[in-house]
Amino acid sequence: MNQSTAQKTEPSGQTDRPQAHVLKLPIEGLQVDREPRSYEVWLITKLMRMAGSPPVRFRLWNHEVIESEAGEARFTIHLSDPKALRSLVANPNLAFGDLYSAGRLHVEGDLAELMETLYRCIHQARQRWPRWLDALWRNHNPRPTGISEARENIHHHYDLGNEFYRLWLDTAEMQYTCAYYERPDLTLEHAQLAKLEHVCRKLRLKPGMTVVEAGCGWGGLARYMARHYGVKVHAYNISKEQLAYARAEAERQQLSHLIDYVEDDYRNIQGRYDAFVSIGMLEHVGKDNYPALSELIQRSLKPEGIALLHSIGRNRPMLMNAWIEKRIFPGAYPPSIGEFMEICEHGDFSVLDVENLRLHYASTLSDWMQRFTAREAEVIALYDEHFARAWRMYLAGSIAAFRAGSLQLFQVVFTHGGNNRLPQNRQDLHTSPAAPEA
Repeated sequence: MNQSTAQKTEPSGQTDRPQAHVLKLPIEGLQVDREPRSYEVWLITKLMRMAGSPPVRFRLWNHEVIESEAGEARFTIHLSDPKALRSLVANPNLAFGDLYSAGRLHVEGDLAELMETLYRCIHQARQRWPRWLDALWRNHNPRPTGISEARENIHHHYDLGNEFYRLWLDTAEMQYTCAYYERPDLTLEHAQLAKLEHVCRKLRLKPGMTVVEAGCGWGGLARYMARHYGVKVHAYNISKEQLAYARAEAERQQLSHLIDYVEDDYRNIQGRYDAFVSIGMLEHVGKDNYPALSELIQRSLKPEGIALLHSIGRNRPMLMNAWIEKRIFPGAYPPSIGEFMEICEHGDFSVLDVENLRLHYASTLSDWMQRFTAREAEVIALYDEHFARAWRMYLAGSIAAFRAGSLQLFQVVFTHGGNNRLPQNRQDLHTSPAAPEA
């Protein structure tokens, strides 16, 4: 999510090939054959101890191996040059992703499993860290998410080109958020459709209702709501790439009369609606903007309306990993469940339902990774090897974070505090499977 110029969008939703500016970094330092100095060996040993002595060995630029103190190693990390080692020690939160992307750090073993192992070991070890180490390896505050900054942040990540995302997202509705694996044998396509149905049931949608969606992605939820529930949807988005695709698909599916895809910031939503929904946008809002978001929902929602927010979250307040925030998702901040509830408290809303789909997201990411890997040659052709390695790192690290519990996925349903026209139980949510039949 860096600053760049908007790309020309063709009416079909196709675009000119996007520039691979997003993750380009200078590759410094070539492989060298010199012997590692004694302090470099000491640094690696100290680094592994600070990480909780994970089952990892290091192979250095001269092929010398430094074994793990934990016993037999399950993974091997190859460092190509001394500068790579110094960067890793200075700030592993940022340098690991940069070095992997640049091909200066290689991993022998499953990347997602390595990251999960590191997350679990570090979670235990950091309780014993000295304060100066926490300060040295700290993650930085997210970039601003005001209206102008948000547009640049979103463009950086979502306007990479629809062709890129089409390679590895589901073919049904291009969903770039957590799917719902109602059964473990569901395909990605069926799990994503089950997620859309699950959301619609929680909103208690009925024909003729009006719905506003804040941050609509490629428009799949809006189309699903219109097609299956007969509601009128106003869907807001500031990504030109996504809106081009969404409008073309709505036209193709003959749903344009029910959907208004609005190219505007969610803060400019006008009108009152029977339902307010946002899937995967809260991570980009920024904690300082939660009160304003709460007030927006309060004035947008009819007295008996229902709202649903779906967002990556945390078990406790914590900054986003430095590499993810700097290279992939500028401005990102996943809220803790307590911070999430501040939105409801500020607007005097009654919380009706909280569901954590953490392991569903791990499964979603695993399916994405499998598809991404199968099409990686095409990703390289679109961009380059550096870009492909960065996204492989991003997907693997995300799988690991959800498996290890570093990240959560919250769906929160709420309504005005004085609304008494509410279902007395949840039986209507499960009268039939949410997933379509195979």
